[in-house]
Amino acid sequence: MANLKSAIKRVGVNQKKHALNQSVKSDMRTQIKQLEQLIQANDIESAKDAYNKTVRKIDKAVQKGVIHQNSGNRQKTRLASKINQMGA
Repeated sequence: MANLKSAIKRVGVNQKKHALNQSVKSDMRTQIKQLEQLIQANDIESAKDAYNKTVRKIDKAVQKGVIHQNSGNRQKTRLASKINQMGA
């Protein structure tokens, strides 16, 4: 355990940030899973609405620095291609 007062404070700050980052990442993953379930069910209209919500969650995670921008773009592209294949 840290001995210095500033180090003890940093541990607390890091734990709070870790909890917030995990929350954002968990919300994003949940939204992605819900969208993938709609894609499996071939519900095109609901999937398109859910895609917009999912993109917002992914963009927010990228903005907060929880995930890398390239990772967010890759996830959005893969989901979009699944929806486009569904419609074709």
